[in-house]
Amino acid sequence: MASEGFLQPICVRWRLCGLRWQVFIFLLSFCHIVSGQIRYSIPEEMKKGSLIGNVAQDLGLDLKRLRAGRARIVSGESIQYTELKTDKGILVVSERIDREQLCGDVTPCSFSFEIILEHPMELHRVTVEIIDVNDHAPAFSKRDIQFEISESATLGSRFTLASAEDPDVGLNALQNYFLTTNDNYVLKQHAKPDGSKYAEMVLQKPLDREEHPRLSLKLIAVDGGNPQRSGTVNIEITVLDANDNAPVFNQSVYRASVMEDASKGTYITTINASDADSGSNGDVAYSFSNLKKHLADIFNIDEKTGTISVAGEIDYEKDKKFEIRVEVKDQGGLTDSSEVVIEVVDVNDNAPVINVMSFSSLVSEDAPPGTTIAIINVNDADSERNGQITCSINTNLPFKIQSSLSSYYNLISDVALDRETTPEYNITITATDSGSPPLSSTRTLHLRISDVNDNAPLFHQGSYSTYVTENNSPGMSIFTVSARDSDWNQNARISYLLEDTQISGTPVSTYISINSETGILHAVCSFDYEQIKEFKLMVKAQDGGSPPLSSNATVNIFIQDQNDNAPQVLYPVQTSNSLVAEMVPRSADVGYLVTKVVAVDVDSGQNAWLSYKLQKATDRALFEVGLQNGEIRTVRQVTDKDAVKQRLTVVVEDNGQPSRSATVNVNVAVADSFPEVLSEFTDFTHDKEYNDNLTFYLVLALAVVSFLFITCLVVIISVKIYRWRQSRVLYHSNLPVIPYYPPRYADTLGTGTLQHVYNYEVCRTTDSRKSDCKFVRPCSQNVLIMDPSSTGTMQRMQSENNILDEPDSPLETLRAAVDQ
Repeated sequence: MASEGFLQPICVRWRLCGLRWQVFIFLLSFCHIVSGQIRYSIPEEMKKGSLIGNVAQDLGLDLKRLRAGRARIVSGESIQYTELKTDKGILVVSERIDREQLCGDVTPCSFSFEIILEHPMELHRVTVEIIDVNDHAPAFSKRDIQFEISESATLGSRFTLASAEDPDVGLNALQNYFLTTNDNYVLKQHAKPDGSKYAEMVLQKPLDREEHPRLSLKLIAVDGGNPQRSGTVNIEITVLDANDNAPVFNQSVYRASVMEDASKGTYITTINASDADSGSNGDVAYSFSNLKKHLADIFNIDEKTGTISVAGEIDYEKDKKFEIRVEVKDQGGLTDSSEVVIEVVDVNDNAPVINVMSFSSLVSEDAPPGTTIAIINVNDADSERNGQITCSINTNLPFKIQSSLSSYYNLISDVALDRETTPEYNITITATDSGSPPLSSTRTLHLRISDVNDNAPLFHQGSYSTYVTENNSPGMSIFTVSARDSDWNQNARISYLLEDTQISGTPVSTYISINSETGILHAVCSFDYEQIKEFKLMVKAQDGGSPPLSSNATVNIFIQDQNDNAPQVLYPVQTSNSLVAEMVPRSADVGYLVTKVVAVDVDSGQNAWLSYKLQKATDRALFEVGLQNGEIRTVRQVTDKDAVKQRLTVVVEDNGQPSRSATVNVNVAVADSFPEVLSEFTDFTHDKEYNDNLTFYLVLALAVVSFLFITCLVVIISVKIYRWRQSRVLYHSNLPVIPYYPPRYADTLGTGTLQHVYNYEVCRTTDSRKSDCKFVRPCSQNVLIMDPSSTGTMQRMQSENNILDEPDSPLETLRAAVDQ
């Protein structure tokens, strides 16, 4: 089973280019992120565009998901060796891959990268193992190896030969050495702890300088590849005169350690060898044997003392241990070899590196807790505790960071977000290792919260009141309502509307309109306080969100009165066709109530407070008007010298600013009876102030009345004659008697308040052959109705009476006929 919550791997195998590939797929789900791991194996030196694997198929993804999720490769490597073809879902080679350049001696050789998809976020790790190809032959660093060996060298003496280097690994690496056939030396091979091999020549037959002063051999190094590759080096041996004792190291292996941050010249260790010979044959020299080129720049050895020190920069992250062969040689050419193992001690010299793999810089405020904001990759090149990383974010933020895959962290929301409280965040991610002292690095992410329409507009008040003076101009601004919305942009764009309500059965839009953008209320019409004193309306503030949110506020509008109405006189009534005269007896005492002027003002308040004043009068000393009640009373005792005709002009004035007024003319007759004043008032209406053409209208009215009277008379006589004839037909019939009572007939000759009425009652039956006509006297004698045609009317009445009284009149004739 795999670690860190991975499921049991599923192995998929197939062949490509004659090699077996192995694919391992791991899937997990963590913090709303689907994660997986795939492993591919490919040979090095593949051509660009060569297929590595079908990522979509291996991860169980379709091509639409790859394109919609913007699948991409993220890697910390400077060279991108692979490319993801999202249209086909395959992984191909994008750059030449040289295993030796990529990994050196490390085996197995692989590199990893991540494939990230968004919406929703998915993180998949892909590991590509590079299989070695036998593209390098073993090679020696020198073309020739020179030896000076004493002829007295003892049998079994060993001579270390230069090692060949083969960058390939496994079977393709160096496998064997071969020495050309000779009589004096045999070849023995040895393996180092790291697996590399080296060879030694062992003397099996004494040398004879005199017989063979020089020997030429060849050392062949071969690898195990197919086809096999090899390299050779020439060995030139010069036979010296006798040197009986070879130098010997006091240890077969020397062990030492060095800090990776050690400066140049730092002491590491000292090797020591002894030589039993004396004199110059006992002087020895130390040197590195078969030292790789890059190590020659890092270490230095004192050939006389054997002290090994630092010569260059050591990096634990590149090399954790060095195995170096050392050699000691005396003046006679005899040698010995040993091995020095140098352990590099890690120093916390690398701060963690933070890489943002994916980051959503804009997050909706309604995102639920647990929403992934960013995927972070944190690496530390140090090892052990120095490479153990702790990731954190600044406090008091509604986010938290959690570990997912190895060296990967997810930044997720911890609580619900509110843009109105905090519209944006600066999230500082801190990665700290466990070294001493610890090193850390930071990365700041700027996150903006996108708005959601979750706040309705709010009015400053739930109810408003405003006052408008009547008679305003239509379109006038009367009030402004204002609401605020905590949301942003379109969600905070407020429109003002009037709710569909009615005022006294009329839509509110008839009275008020509102500017949808500014909330200014305008009067649609001119208000009249006398028609409407106050009304209320409902204003709705609605935002531009989807769906829109709204709130309401009530606006109470009070109409203020203006003095725009003059007083109206209700009594006495002023008409152009008749005049009303108030009679005052000559016996009236002081304070006698003549009449009362009644007026009203439809305004309100002080605009409706009325006062009465006597503007002019025929005799100002005779009458006065009550200031508040409009009562006209006598000021003194009426005498015989006072004129019969009295005209008073009364002014009714309100208390508005400016004030308005109305005038009324009151005609007063100072007399004790009607006949006394009848002749006086006949010409009363000829006052040029009112009617210059009154005579013309009186004559015209008299002619019309006379014509109507004669016409009515003819009709009445005709009707009676017709009924008389009908009655003769029904005289002897047995029909029942049906009483008939015609309605009371009333004719009003004036339009004044006190009317002069004459009533007539006529009672008839179908068989009595008689009719009764009764003349009723006027009901009131206190008011004299004066009409422009009054004189003529009275004369006609007298004429009518005379006609009725004459024995030969048509009416008398009709009456006699009826009686018969």
